[in-house]
Formats: sequence, C-alpha cells, structure tokens
Amino acid sequence: MGASQTRPPHKYQDLADKTGFSLEQIKNLHKRFQQLSGSEDTISKENLDSIPALANNPIKKQIIDAFFDKRNQQEGETGSLEEVSFQQFLMVMSHFRPPTLKTSEEEKEALRREKLHFLFNMHDTDNDGTITLDEYRKVVEELLSKSGAMGLEAAKAITDAAMLEVASINVPNMAPDEFYAGITFEHFEQILKGLEMESRMHIRFLDVDTTTMRCGKSSSTS
Repeated sequence: MGASQTRPPHKYQDLADKTGFSLEQIKNLHKRFQQLSGSEDTISKENLDSIPALANNPIKKQIIDAFFDKRNQQEGETGSLEEVSFQQFLMVMSHFRPPTLKTSEEEKEALRREKLHFLFNMHDTDNDGTITLDEYRKVVEELLSKSGAMGLEAAKAITDAAMLEVASINVPNMAPDEFYAGITFEHFEQILKGLEMESRMHIRFLDVDTTTMRCGKSSSTS
C-alpha cells in the first residue's frame, strides 16, 4: 500500500488565514518587510522614520505610530510596541486590504468598521476611546500649518470651529456651558457615514500597491 502523498502546509498559510491575504500577497509583502528591516526579524520605528517618502508628510508620526499600536493588532490590547514582527506588520497592513468580488455585504461592513477603527486610533493618541479637542487640534494644525497654507492661530480657529460643529451634531441639546468631552468612535462613525472606505485607504510610502499588495516602484497606486 503506497504512502499517501499530502502536500506540506505552506509556511504562510497560517498568516493567510489570520489576515485574509493570499499567499502571493504575503510573499510580496514579506519582500518589502525585509527591505525595510534590513533582513532582520523585526522592524523598528527608526526603520520607518528613514523612509524618504515620509519625510514631508504632516502626519508622519501618527502613521508610524499606527504600526506599533497594539490596538491595530486585533487582539484587544492597548499600548505601544517597541518593534514589530512580520506577522504584526501584516496585521496592520490587513487594514488596507480591499474587498474582493467574493466579499459578502456582511464582510464588507466588518471591513469598513475595521478601517474606521484604524483611522480613529490614529487620532485617539492617548488610548482613552475619545478624540479630544487637543488631539484633533494637533492633527489639523500639523496638516494645515505644515502645508504652508496658514499659521497656527488660523489652524487652531478652524479646528475649534470644526469641533463645535461636531458637538452640535452629536449632542444637539448641549447647554452653552456644557463641556464636550470629544469624539467617540460612534460619533466618528456617524461623521464618516456614507463615505466609501472599503477601497480608499492606501499606503503609498511603503512602495506597496494596496489594491494588489504588490511591491515595487513599477506598481501603480490610486
């Protein structure tokens, strides 16, 4: 009786099951990971900080921190990691995975909420579940002032006005002297309701086409 010929498990199969990436996508992303890490087993913030395409990005810090934020590992933990392994890198990248033709409506909705949580976490820098005025102001000030469009005072005024508008929408009966603690995830989700998120989140600075997860400067991004 001949020995049964079973195909050995692919070394990336477990990662494919956890992240939803295909084996080919994981292979491509692993190549980019090795380029960034210098063929080491982990990536540090310094590795990402040295990427030329990030140099002038006004929210560079928030982008880099997102890769080391435990909340983006989908394990219910909070805090920050010093370094990330390839599996942890993949977990963050999975937030940018677009839906496929086989993705059900239920899966698309789950994917959308996952992307929204990722964006929310980037702004909720102190992990308290609320984007406060100070956190929101810091991001907007960096976006506006570093673009050269206006000074800090003008950016601050725009941020304060925007937060007041958000407060009036989410807490319409708030008294004039009542303090608005900030944007909760539920508020954040409501603000972005109707905005197509499933395929619009991209990572360009990694030289990765997040619509295909292929790497290389020849890849197109949208």
